[in-house]
Amino acid sequence: MKLLIVLHHRFELWNAPRWLAERLQKEFPQLEVIHLDTYEGIEAHLRDAQVTISWSLRPEQFLAANKLCWIHSPAAAVHQLLFPELVNSDVVLTNAREVHGPVVAEHVMAQILALAKKLPQAIRLQPRHIWGQESMWTKKPPPREIAGATLTLVGLGSIGREVAKKASVLGMRVIGLREHPDQGPVEGVSAIFAPSQLDDALGQADYVVLAVPLTSRTRALMNAQRFSRMRPTACLINVSRGPLVDEAALTDTLCRGKLAGAALDVFCEEPLPQHSPLWDVENLLITPHTAAVTEKLWDRHYALIRENLRRYLAHEPLLGVVDKRKGY
Repeated sequence: MKLLIVLHHRFELWNAPRWLAERLQKEFPQLEVIHLDTYEGIEAHLRDAQVTISWSLRPEQFLAANKLCWIHSPAAAVHQLLFPELVNSDVVLTNAREVHGPVVAEHVMAQILALAKKLPQAIRLQPRHIWGQESMWTKKPPPREIAGATLTLVGLGSIGREVAKKASVLGMRVIGLREHPDQGPVEGVSAIFAPSQLDDALGQADYVVLAVPLTSRTRALMNAQRFSRMRPTACLINVSRGPLVDEAALTDTLCRGKLAGAALDVFCEEPLPQHSPLWDVENLLITPHTAAVTEKLWDRHYALIRENLRRYLAHEPLLGVVDKRKGY
């Protein structure tokens, strides 16, 4: 049985280290493990690969993979794989959503605290040698406490659940939205709403965190109308996918002072172009898609891949299976 690993990205960390294939080959000697650094020549290996680990495949490549039974994406988002040929097939698709949840949740908490304590403003003043105590206090909203503040989590998946646990420990009131609000309680979440109640949940929030997958229903989820539902003292945080946010509407809302601030880790176009107006928005904190960056990343990936390979060979249910029709 052939396992094909093909991961190619401009960012070094997103590429699988050599030891991944070597360890898998040693632990599963019954497999033929092939590791490619580029997509060149992939078709020859896809013809008899039963399992592949990849960010993406083109429809014609997928159709050439006659023996393919399972695709694993090391990303949480899989929208780039959801073309009709794959969606309508029997090929199982899994993702790494549980790998990224804990570290992305840490990033979210850092963003909340940075916005609450106005750290971006302080950092801008430092190279100018300006003691900004007065200006940071008088320009609304002033630095504030997060204990007692309301956090609205749009999405209660692996990231949302981890954020809820951390935020509630720090004294935040956490409310959340998910497709099926009656599925049961979530640790740290005091109330759960349906997607149809998003406007109500936005109106209660001091901080809104987007942690839902990108689908046709969530594209431009946060637009001018939705921003108008938020308090002018509230902040938006996006660690999911850039197209969830109408960036032009967010820029306008922030510049007019209709939102206190925002923190974006993901963007409609990445890397964010130098000419993007987002760079110059004073009350916007930009991080370059680093929420999931950690030195432990591939150790966590390996643990999940190893367990799922064990399950696959034992004909047991896999972890992280994606509902291809829902998109997550």
